[in-house]
Amino acid sequence: MNNVLPPSVAALLEQQQGDRVLLVDDVPDNLSLLHDALDEHGYTVLAATSGEAALTRALQGQPDIVLLDAMMPGMDGFEVARRLKANPVTAHIPIIFMTGLTETEHLVAALQAGGVDYVTKPLDPRAVLARMQVHLQGARQARQTRQALDAFGYASIAVRASSGRLLWQTPLARELLQLYYGTVAPITPVPVLQWLRRCLDAMSGQEPGAAAPPEPARLTAELGARRLSFRLHHCIGGDEGPGPGGDWLIVMREVSDAAVIRSLGLSFNLTAREAEVLYWVVKGKINRDIGEILGASPATVKKHLERIHAKLGVETRTAAASMALTRAREIHPQWEL
Repeated sequence: MNNVLPPSVAALLEQQQGDRVLLVDDVPDNLSLLHDALDEHGYTVLAATSGEAALTRALQGQPDIVLLDAMMPGMDGFEVARRLKANPVTAHIPIIFMTGLTETEHLVAALQAGGVDYVTKPLDPRAVLARMQVHLQGARQARQTRQALDAFGYASIAVRASSGRLLWQTPLARELLQLYYGTVAPITPVPVLQWLRRCLDAMSGQEPGAAAPPEPARLTAELGARRLSFRLHHCIGGDEGPGPGGDWLIVMREVSDAAVIRSLGLSFNLTAREAEVLYWVVKGKINRDIGEILGASPATVKKHLERIHAKLGVETRTAAASMALTRAREIHPQWEL
């Protein structure tokens, strides 16, 4: 028996289960017209009649797309869009403006405020539904990506290269960025943004028809014996579409050498502090640097090193580093110096 659903049925089920539309308009007739059309096509509709209410509903309901009236009393649609895009919780949601203003400067203002598209009034529900489908496909893929990354515990972020804004992050990524850089969304750490733009500059410099460029060099940050690496994964679109100015998924991976340090201590009968000193000697650090890392004076580090030499039966730091490196790689073959 074939259990595969026809594509049209599968798409409809997915839409009914996942697609939520926030409809924002201060005119009841417009709300009623679109609400009925959206409901008939299986969407879950959230409604708001003011800018303040729209922000609240967006945070609470996490819609997959927003249909936003440009001109409303009080907080207009442009300000609503800017605030949605400034909040990392709602920044990823695509916004389609509904406007009766067709002058170029108004349409440009809608896009600059964070809109991905616009439809003109009087509204044609068929046209609105068609424009929504274009942007919902990308939003649906992005949502599935975030859910998968969250479920598997990956540390990942999405960054808009043009503005440098951090659009979303998994819970683990949030913890790591705070730990290593002290930053919170929507701010992307400066070293990460600089690295991203260097990668994109290198990619954009490829000649047409040339072989695929090698994978961009990874960024690495260190925190004691812990290292955080960043890998550019792929473009996930964005307001500017695929390309150097779009939204990019970055995957982060943390590696700790705590196990290596413990192994050195056990192998050579070292104290915990002596094992840390030997680890940093292997890493090529001088006594002053080791002292700064461990919160000790260079003289204290020198005393630890003298005891390490005696326990290893060597006379120089080079010999100690060589012996420790050999032992560490015997126990941890995958360890990267």
